[in-house]
Amino acid sequence: MKILVVDDHVLIREALRGVLKEFKGDVVILEASTGGEAMQLIANNPDLRLILLDLYLPDRDGYSMLDELSETHPEIPVVVLSAQHDSDTVAKALDLGAVGFIPKSGERAVIFGALQSVFAGGIYIPPGILKGKPSEAAATPNEAAAKPSEVTAKPPASPAELGLTERQLDVLALIMQGKSNKGICRVLNLAEPTVKNHVTAILKALNATNRTEAVIAVNKMGWQFPPVSKSSKS
Repeated sequence: MKILVVDDHVLIREALRGVLKEFKGDVVILEASTGGEAMQLIANNPDLRLILLDLYLPDRDGYSMLDELSETHPEIPVVVLSAQHDSDTVAKALDLGAVGFIPKSGERAVIFGALQSVFAGGIYIPPGILKGKPSEAAATPNEAAAKPSEVTAKPPASPAELGLTERQLDVLALIMQGKSNKGICRVLNLAEPTVKNHVTAILKALNATNRTEAVIAVNKMGWQFPPVSKSSKS
Protein backbone atom coordinates (compact mmCIF):
# COMPACT_ATOMS: atom_id res chain seq x y z
CA MET A 1 0.00 0.00 0.00
CA LYS A 2 1.42 3.38 -1.05
CA ILE A 3 0.96 6.57 0.97
CA LEU A 4 2.28 9.99 -0.01
CA VAL A 5 3.34 12.45 2.71
CA VAL A 6 3.56 16.06 1.47
CA ASP A 7 5.23 18.41 3.94
CA ASP A 8 8.30 20.65 3.75
CA HIS A 9 9.32 19.91 7.36
CA VAL A 10 11.64 16.91 7.66
CA LEU A 11 10.71 16.25 11.30
CA ILE A 12 6.99 16.11 10.46
CA ARG A 13 7.65 13.62 7.68
CA GLU A 14 9.77 11.49 10.00
CA ALA A 15 7.07 11.49 12.69
CA LEU A 16 4.39 10.49 10.20
CA ARG A 17 6.62 7.79 8.77
CA GLY A 18 6.86 6.25 12.23
CA VAL A 19 3.09 6.30 12.74
CA LEU A 20 2.39 4.86 9.30
CA LYS A 21 4.92 2.06 9.70
CA GLU A 22 3.28 1.16 13.01
CA PHE A 23 -0.18 1.30 11.49
CA LYS A 24 0.50 -0.61 8.28
CA GLY A 25 3.56 -2.84 8.23
CA ASP A 26 3.52 -3.28 4.45
CA VAL A 27 3.14 0.41 3.67
CA VAL A 28 5.34 2.10 1.07
CA ILE A 29 5.82 5.74 2.06
CA LEU A 30 6.57 8.35 -0.59
CA GLU A 31 7.61 11.85 0.45
CA ALA A 32 7.49 15.28 -1.14
CA SER A 33 8.50 18.66 0.25
CA THR A 34 6.75 20.79 -2.41
CA GLY A 35 3.53 20.76 -4.34
CA GLY A 36 5.40 20.25 -7.60
CA GLU A 37 7.20 17.17 -6.29
CA ALA A 38 3.92 15.82 -4.94
CA MET A 39 2.04 16.19 -8.24
CA GLN A 40 4.86 14.41 -10.08
CA LEU A 41 4.79 11.51 -7.61
CA ILE A 42 1.01 11.30 -7.87
CA ALA A 43 1.23 11.15 -11.67
CA ASN A 44 3.84 8.37 -11.45
CA ASN A 45 1.98 6.37 -8.78
CA PRO A 46 -1.70 5.97 -9.73
CA ASP A 47 -2.05 3.23 -7.11
CA LEU A 48 -1.67 5.63 -4.16
CA ARG A 49 -4.06 4.77 -1.33
CA LEU A 50 -3.75 8.00 0.67
CA ILE A 51 -2.21 11.48 0.55
CA LEU A 52 -1.26 13.36 3.72
CA LEU A 53 -1.09 17.01 2.69
CA ASP A 54 0.29 20.07 4.46
CA LEU A 55 -1.75 23.20 3.72
CA TYR A 56 1.27 25.49 3.47
CA LEU A 57 3.96 24.45 1.01
CA PRO A 58 6.87 26.50 -0.38
CA ASP A 59 5.57 26.62 -3.95
CA ARG A 60 1.78 26.57 -3.53
CA ASP A 61 -0.98 26.32 -0.94
CA GLY A 62 -2.68 23.08 -0.06
CA TYR A 63 -6.13 24.45 -0.88
CA SER A 64 -5.26 24.77 -4.56
CA MET A 65 -3.80 21.26 -4.50
CA LEU A 66 -6.97 19.89 -2.92
CA ASP A 67 -9.04 21.56 -5.60
CA GLU A 68 -6.83 20.12 -8.35
CA LEU A 69 -6.75 16.64 -6.85
CA SER A 70 -10.55 16.52 -6.51
CA GLU A 71 -10.67 17.22 -10.25
CA THR A 72 -7.83 14.99 -11.49
CA HIS A 73 -7.62 12.20 -8.87
CA PRO A 74 -10.94 12.03 -6.98
CA GLU A 75 -10.31 8.36 -6.19
CA ILE A 76 -7.34 9.11 -3.90
CA PRO A 77 -8.33 10.14 -0.34
CA VAL A 78 -6.56 13.24 0.98
CA VAL A 79 -6.05 14.03 4.66
CA VAL A 80 -4.91 17.54 5.52
CA LEU A 81 -2.14 18.26 8.03
CA SER A 82 -1.93 21.76 9.43
CA ALA A 83 -0.71 23.79 12.37
CA GLN A 84 -3.76 25.98 11.85
CA HIS A 85 -6.99 24.17 12.68
CA ASP A 86 -9.74 26.69 13.35
CA SER A 87 -13.25 25.80 12.20
CA ASP A 88 -13.04 27.92 9.02
CA THR A 89 -9.81 26.24 7.92
CA VAL A 90 -11.19 22.77 8.59
CA ALA A 91 -14.47 23.55 6.83
CA LYS A 92 -12.69 24.89 3.74
CA ALA A 93 -10.48 21.80 3.51
CA LEU A 94 -13.48 19.45 3.76
CA ASP A 95 -15.44 21.48 1.23
CA LEU A 96 -12.56 21.03 -1.21
CA GLY A 97 -12.64 17.26 -0.79
CA ALA A 98 -10.41 16.35 2.17
CA VAL A 99 -11.56 13.24 4.06
CA GLY A 100 -9.82 14.24 7.26
CA PHE A 101 -8.01 17.03 9.06
CA ILE A 102 -5.18 16.31 11.51
CA PRO A 103 -3.66 19.14 13.58
CA LYS A 104 0.13 18.99 13.62
CA SER A 105 -0.03 19.54 17.38
CA GLY A 106 -1.91 16.24 17.78
CA GLU A 107 -0.35 13.46 19.80
CA ARG A 108 0.77 10.22 18.16
CA ALA A 109 -2.31 8.38 19.44
CA VAL A 110 -4.59 11.05 17.93
CA ILE A 111 -2.91 10.77 14.53
CA PHE A 112 -3.12 6.99 14.72
CA GLY A 113 -6.84 7.11 15.55
CA ALA A 114 -7.50 9.64 12.79
CA LEU A 115 -5.88 7.38 10.19
CA GLN A 116 -7.88 4.42 11.48
CA SER A 117 -11.09 6.39 10.89
CA VAL A 118 -10.05 7.33 7.37
CA PHE A 119 -8.98 3.80 6.39
CA ALA A 120 -12.34 2.57 7.69
CA GLY A 121 -14.05 4.87 5.20
CA GLY A 122 -14.92 7.69 7.59
CA ILE A 123 -13.98 11.34 7.96
CA TYR A 124 -11.83 12.60 10.81
CA ILE A 125 -12.49 16.03 12.29
CA PRO A 126 -10.59 17.35 15.34
CA PRO A 127 -12.76 17.03 18.48
CA GLY A 128 -14.30 20.29 19.66
CA ILE A 129 -13.66 22.04 16.36
CA LEU A 130 -17.07 23.71 16.53
CA LYS A 131 -16.68 24.78 20.14
CA GLY A 132 -18.34 28.14 20.61
CA LYS A 133 -20.75 27.72 17.69
CA PRO A 134 -24.42 28.34 18.53
CA SER A 135 -25.20 24.62 18.37
CA GLU A 136 -22.49 23.91 20.93
CA ALA A 137 -23.03 26.94 23.14
CA ALA A 138 -24.04 26.73 26.76
CA ALA A 139 -27.72 26.11 27.44
CA THR A 140 -29.98 28.96 28.44
CA PRO A 141 -31.26 29.03 32.05
CA ASN A 142 -34.62 27.61 30.93
CA GLU A 143 -32.92 24.77 29.04
CA ALA A 144 -30.66 24.05 31.99
CA ALA A 145 -33.69 23.73 34.23
CA ALA A 146 -35.24 21.02 32.09
CA LYS A 147 -35.34 17.54 33.56
CA PRO A 148 -32.50 15.28 32.39
CA SER A 149 -35.00 12.72 31.09
CA GLU A 150 -36.60 15.38 28.91
CA VAL A 151 -33.23 16.20 27.37
CA THR A 152 -31.84 12.71 26.86
CA ALA A 153 -34.97 10.70 26.08
CA LYS A 154 -35.65 12.32 22.71
CA PRO A 155 -34.36 10.05 19.92
CA PRO A 156 -32.42 11.59 17.04
CA ALA A 157 -34.44 12.63 14.01
CA SER A 158 -34.49 10.36 10.99
CA PRO A 159 -33.60 11.58 7.47
CA ALA A 160 -37.27 11.33 6.48
CA GLU A 161 -38.29 13.48 9.44
CA LEU A 162 -35.87 16.15 8.26
CA GLY A 163 -37.32 15.99 4.77
CA LEU A 164 -34.30 14.51 2.99
CA THR A 165 -35.01 12.68 -0.27
CA GLU A 166 -33.33 9.45 -1.40
CA ARG A 167 -31.11 11.35 -3.84
CA GLN A 168 -30.14 13.85 -1.14
CA LEU A 169 -29.18 10.91 1.08
CA ASP A 170 -26.96 9.65 -1.75
CA VAL A 171 -25.30 13.07 -1.90
CA LEU A 172 -24.95 13.16 1.89
CA ALA A 173 -23.39 9.69 1.94
CA LEU A 174 -20.76 10.90 -0.54
CA ILE A 175 -20.16 14.04 1.51
CA MET A 176 -19.47 11.75 4.47
CA GLN A 177 -16.85 10.03 2.29
CA GLY A 178 -15.16 13.38 1.66
CA LYS A 179 -16.29 13.74 -1.97
CA SER A 180 -16.26 17.22 -3.45
CA ASN A 181 -19.18 18.48 -5.53
CA LYS A 182 -17.32 17.49 -8.70
CA GLY A 183 -16.66 14.03 -7.29
CA ILE A 184 -20.33 13.64 -6.40
CA CYS A 185 -21.27 14.66 -9.95
CA ARG A 186 -19.13 11.84 -11.34
CA VAL A 187 -20.48 9.18 -9.00
CA LEU A 188 -24.16 10.08 -9.39
CA ASN A 189 -24.02 11.30 -12.99
CA LEU A 190 -25.57 14.61 -12.01
CA ALA A 191 -24.96 18.16 -13.20
CA GLU A 192 -22.97 20.33 -10.81
CA PRO A 193 -25.82 22.86 -10.28
CA THR A 194 -28.07 19.95 -9.28
CA VAL A 195 -25.51 18.71 -6.76
CA LYS A 196 -25.10 22.23 -5.35
CA ASN A 197 -28.88 22.46 -4.88
CA HIS A 198 -28.91 19.13 -3.06
CA VAL A 199 -26.00 20.19 -0.82
CA THR A 200 -27.80 23.44 0.04
CA ALA A 201 -30.95 21.51 0.97
CA ILE A 202 -28.95 19.05 3.08
CA LEU A 203 -27.19 21.80 5.02
CA LYS A 204 -30.52 23.52 5.66
CA ALA A 205 -32.13 20.30 6.88
CA LEU A 206 -29.23 19.61 9.25
CA ASN A 207 -29.12 23.22 10.43
CA ALA A 208 -25.49 23.33 9.31
CA THR A 209 -23.59 26.16 7.66
CA ASN A 210 -20.89 23.99 6.04
CA ARG A 211 -19.88 20.38 5.44
CA THR A 212 -17.93 20.16 8.66
CA GLU A 213 -21.02 20.88 10.72
CA ALA A 214 -23.06 18.51 8.54
CA VAL A 215 -20.63 15.63 9.10
CA ILE A 216 -20.61 16.23 12.85
CA ALA A 217 -24.42 16.40 12.95
CA VAL A 218 -24.76 13.11 11.06
CA ASN A 219 -22.19 11.40 13.31
CA LYS A 220 -24.10 12.54 16.39
CA MET A 221 -27.35 11.13 15.03
CA GLY A 222 -25.72 7.84 14.13
CA TRP A 223 -27.19 7.59 10.65
CA GLN A 224 -26.10 4.66 8.46
CA PHE A 225 -26.11 4.93 4.68
CA PRO A 226 -26.81 2.18 2.11
CA PRO A 227 -24.51 1.81 -0.92
CA VAL A 228 -24.85 4.73 -3.31
CA SER A 229 -26.37 3.86 -6.69
CA LYS A 230 -25.42 5.70 -9.85
CA SER A 231 -28.38 7.31 -11.55
CA SER A 232 -29.25 10.10 -13.94
CA LYS A 233 -32.27 11.29 -12.02
CA SER A 234 -32.07 14.45 -9.92
